[in-house]
Amino acid sequence: MEASAGLVAGSHNRNELVVIRRDGESGPKPLQQLSGQICQICGDDVGLNVDGELFVACNECAFPVCRTCYEYERREGSQVCPQCKTRFKRLKGCARVEGDEEEDDIDDVDNEFNFEGRGKVDMQGALAEAMLQGHMTYGRAYDSDLPHVFHTMPQVPLLTNGQMVDDIPPEQHALVPSFMGGGGKRIHPLPFSDPNLPVQPRSMDPSKDLAAYGYGSVAWKERMENWKQKQEKLQMMKNENGGKDWDNDGDGPELPLMDEARQPLSRKLPIPSSQINPYRMIIIIRLVVVGFFFHYRVMHPVNDAYALWLVSVICEIWFALSWILDQFPKWLPIDRETYLDRLSLRYEKEGQPSQLSPVDIFVSTVDPLKEPPLVTANTVLSILAVDYPVDKVSCYVSDDGAAMLTFEALSETSEFARKWVPFCKKFNIEPRAPEFYFAQKIDYLKDKVLPSFVKERRAMKREYEEFKVRINALVAKAQKVPEEGWTMQDGTPWPGNNVRDHPGMIQVFLGQSGGHDTDGNELPRLVYVSREKRPGFNHHKKAGAMNALVRVSAVLTNAPYLLNLDCDHYINNSKALRESMCFMMDPLLGKRVCYVQFPQRFDGIDKNDRYANRNTVFFDINMKGLDGIQGPIYVGTGCVFRRQALYGYDAPKTKKPPTRTCNCWPKWCCCGCCCGGRKKKKKTNNPKSELKKRNSRKADAGGHVPVCALEGIEEGIEGIESENVALMSEQKLEKKFGQSPVFVASTLLENGGTLKSASPASLLKEAIHVISCGYEDKTEWGKEVGWIYGSVTEDILTGFKMHCHGWRSIYCIPSRPAFKGSAPINLSDRLHQVLRWALGSIEIFLSRHCPLWYGYGGGLKWLERLSYINATVYPWTSIPLLAYCTLPAVCLLTGKFITPEV
Repeated sequence: MEASAGLVAGSHNRNELVVIRRDGESGPKPLQQLSGQICQICGDDVGLNVDGELFVACNECAFPVCRTCYEYERREGSQVCPQCKTRFKRLKGCARVEGDEEEDDIDDVDNEFNFEGRGKVDMQGALAEAMLQGHMTYGRAYDSDLPHVFHTMPQVPLLTNGQMVDDIPPEQHALVPSFMGGGGKRIHPLPFSDPNLPVQPRSMDPSKDLAAYGYGSVAWKERMENWKQKQEKLQMMKNENGGKDWDNDGDGPELPLMDEARQPLSRKLPIPSSQINPYRMIIIIRLVVVGFFFHYRVMHPVNDAYALWLVSVICEIWFALSWILDQFPKWLPIDRETYLDRLSLRYEKEGQPSQLSPVDIFVSTVDPLKEPPLVTANTVLSILAVDYPVDKVSCYVSDDGAAMLTFEALSETSEFARKWVPFCKKFNIEPRAPEFYFAQKIDYLKDKVLPSFVKERRAMKREYEEFKVRINALVAKAQKVPEEGWTMQDGTPWPGNNVRDHPGMIQVFLGQSGGHDTDGNELPRLVYVSREKRPGFNHHKKAGAMNALVRVSAVLTNAPYLLNLDCDHYINNSKALRESMCFMMDPLLGKRVCYVQFPQRFDGIDKNDRYANRNTVFFDINMKGLDGIQGPIYVGTGCVFRRQALYGYDAPKTKKPPTRTCNCWPKWCCCGCCCGGRKKKKKTNNPKSELKKRNSRKADAGGHVPVCALEGIEEGIEGIESENVALMSEQKLEKKFGQSPVFVASTLLENGGTLKSASPASLLKEAIHVISCGYEDKTEWGKEVGWIYGSVTEDILTGFKMHCHGWRSIYCIPSRPAFKGSAPINLSDRLHQVLRWALGSIEIFLSRHCPLWYGYGGGLKWLERLSYINATVYPWTSIPLLAYCTLPAVCLLTGKFITPEV
């Protein structure tokens, strides 16, 4: 048996065979040389028509199709020509099908009333069988009900999630025949082109078990049963919700059957109507009651205590509005389900390099005395050991305090990671932060089968205890700062001795150039970053530090996705990145997702949660409701971003509704008068060529010569979907992103990519340039690009700007919490945290970004706007609350009351 030969597995049914082809093997070929034109679908001779002439199926382009394929396509397929997409007309001698009523130019009385389609049966079983084989191919098909009749699988469009996707390679599409919803004969592919030849299947490889081909195994039966249960569950949810997709995202539960590796990577699961409708009814009933209450209050004023009555009514109106703002964003809560196995099947094919997108992970810290280095070290270790391809992960630690203690602790962490990371991946432990793993009060032997686990675990625990001793020694040493400042090992002063005046610092600890663990495997890249600080500059605290990390990572790695973590939030679920990629890399849903937000979970909270650190209502109710509208708000940590969304680009536009004339005003506004006089922007021919000319002019003039030329970028600028990029001139790009040609060029690469020809030294030099103090001057950083300045709660403001650009966000709640952090342990810390949130909301309310008047016409949904209004006005509730609480005391002292006497 030849190596390239197909393998045939037989089933228990008579005359039922399934071809299992290997990768790269072509479809069946005819056994004999055919004369005349060859059918481009099945490979048979096109043949002649009833008049003895060459059979022509399509009169528009004459695409070679045989009569059998033509009839099958009209009866069961899309009824269009595979080449020109023109609908097939009924030819003489062919039966009528639906849609032929208007074609009266064919004189064919014998077949006038011969309608096809009788006796059809459901094809879902056959499609499920083909789906479980891991592939679907075009080829000859055998009808088991009619043994002497052969049909051909139709040339149908490639679909994903039920929609056409032009920019996805065909091998990544889901092949969904257009006869999905209708009936048809059960079809089984056969490797024969002549129906008269006897069935002579080739023998299987005797060294392999039958289960290797997908039949007769328990796994095959389990997959089939799981698939049926999922279909029944989704159909039940659709029936309960009336089959509606509330936010028109197109990712509803009703999806066609597909190959499992090509199905959607996530699914939206609306809350059943039996659970959500009673809650909605209560909201409506309360609204009615509130309406009657205010009718009584307004129509019955208290004249002898008019001032007290007026104050009470104003406070009551404010409370009612606050309640409305808090309730209606919860109107459409949803749950989501991810499929990590499909992600692996699609992007991690056996024997091929992983196609998962790279991710840059940001960890921010400021003061190592308030944020212990051991906590930061555990966060970094959990990142380095994450279940993701090591060449796709880069960890950037921002030290905004320029502390030598943080630098030394990170150096010790990188050394310990060489032992910790292989241990985690070998035994698949959770969580992968050593402090919290060894502190677990559970059976650590559960699901562990390797005999060496106990021995290696004890050795690793000793290694970690020694690592803690070294970190604690560094902390004790840092308590006493020398008068001359800290000195590095080579005798030079530490550049960050003056916290408010120091140069930018970058150190690569681990990476592709030599960071290997004890087993010789490569480790993810670990980079220490401390941006430049100079007197007289506004550094914008955490938001400025995050923007510096965005630029540094773009120069060094330029991953298309970013994960933002606080230094005390470690990765509790090693598959957290894969969970987010199920949304970001989904071929349809992912294109409009700006970030995936995970809920915040905390360690060390007592069962009574006396300080309300769990925030159960917010994370488990409100955020689910926002996910059903346009997406949850950004809460500052545990969030995976799309880099292009951080650059201030608009979301991909959907087809403009017919009721609107432009996208700059709400639907109800007729803006023809205001848009008619606007001048159209000039389109630049090629931003790449303009940047090259600009760089050459700079070099000729003796200015800043770019470190790297644009020719070395991995991916070309051509094909970028964003219309904003096509409209921007080179000067506008520099004004928006700053004076770094390498960084500006990286912003044009939607799928990431770096310079191969540049040396590490030149890239580090350019990275130092982009974190300088004056780099953001006269640019749009903090205004339209990156983390937005102007509030201590920069997270809410940043997410709000993205939603105003038309993006949507996703709320992901894995069964195992993705991240865990440290919560305030006393009342003063909790009050300080709440006060900071309230101050930030007031700053947003008083700024130009107030949701009451900002962002109209940009894609922000009105229920989402209500949620942002509620997030910014809630601190003002303290004023009417204080006034309303003092009213009873005033009434008792004055003898006047706010209600009329009966």
